[in-house]
Amino acid sequence: MPFPKPDTLYPVTFPDGTLHKGNVFLRAAIDHPNWEIGEYTYASDFDPPADPNDWAGRLAPYLFPMSQDRIIIGKFGQIADGVRFITDGANHAREGFSTFPFAIHDPARFMEYPKTLRPGRDIRIGHDVWIGAGARVMAGAHIGNGVIIGAGAVVSGDVPDYAIVAGNRATVQRMRFDAETIAALNKAAWWDWDIARILENEAAIVGRDLPVLLAQN
Repeated sequence: MPFPKPDTLYPVTFPDGTLHKGNVFLRAAIDHPNWEIGEYTYASDFDPPADPNDWAGRLAPYLFPMSQDRIIIGKFGQIADGVRFITDGANHAREGFSTFPFAIHDPARFMEYPKTLRPGRDIRIGHDVWIGAGARVMAGAHIGNGVIIGAGAVVSGDVPDYAIVAGNRATVQRMRFDAETIAALNKAAWWDWDIARILENEAAIVGRDLPVLLAQN
């Protein structure tokens, strides 16, 4: 069976031929003006939404079509069960004495409430990022290429390329590779190759054979 195309909704097929509906390529599952998703980035969920169109709401329940912020994810991302993106739509105005959102309980003022909040901050995630189960990615987070986010982590701010982060607030536990290797991987940018070339070099990509990757450029 050929490798699934990036617009495939359910890219995992079990040996008996049935589709794994708890795993989706997000470009095929999400049609939302505030999402920008790279090819082959997938999400998994042990209790997936019955309607594939609900993946946007499952992953980012506070990102509305009228929101000012966006979620931008690179190629070949891996999003585990229970991950949530907490965008600025979840915030309350906090300059006054109370943070209670009175306006959202009044239909006449409901659509005005977002204007009382500070401008939205985009979430930006690089290529080949693995986000572990139950992690929370907060508004304004900028996550580099090749990052691994530990299960249950709460991530905000900037995360450098190829870091491993964990905890609440998430901190860098260690770097996956040395600075020279990270620079070489970013230069190789294998995620931008066509899929046939990627598959030809799969052993080098997953097997840490940097000379083979660099020889491709």
